Amino acid sequence: MGERRVLDWSLVTAAEMTAGVVVVVPPELAHRAEPLADATVAGGSTRSASVRAGLAAVPATATHVLVHDAARPVPLADMWQRVLEALAEGAEVVVPVVAVTDTLREREGRTVDRARFVAVQTPQGFRIDVLRRAHEQATDATDDASLAEAVGAKVSTVDGDPRNLKITEPWHLAIAERLIP
Repeated sequence: MGERRVLDWSLVTAAEMTAGVVVVVPPELAHRAEPLADATVAGGSTRSASVRAGLAAVPATATHVLVHDAARPVPLADMWQRVLEALAEGAEVVVPVVAVTDTLREREGRTVDRARFVAVQTPQGFRIDVLRRAHEQATDATDDASLAEAVGAKVSTVDGDPRNLKITEPWHLAIAERLIP
């Protein structure tokens, strides 16, 4: 994306919106300091193991933490702010969500009512004690809100943003480049 890595866009937003940034990277890159991060740590073999490694680097004095996929680089400060405000108002776990616009069908079944579903995005916000407990008691999940929910935490939602796309295919990068100012 120009002269910047996908990670750089996420780091800029995180650094502007939070009091500290921990970057979790593949183990072979952990020796490289990230200029906008307070700490760079080696990730694990799963998403959850990587988040646990990042959590270990968060100061004990922290009360809240956001977990964000660097693969979502579009800077949307207003969405990050909604997550932070919900935490400040007392939420245990906050996830940004967007409506599902495609028709949904079970693989071997029927079409389901898409109005019942939303797509979950990041950053996901947590009271840090809740996220630490979730990672101590649960093993693995596709996102951290699921882990927290598995140990009894209440998950709140805020409006996400359809532009907050996750780059998982090469063609997603071309879309992200058009969305980033």
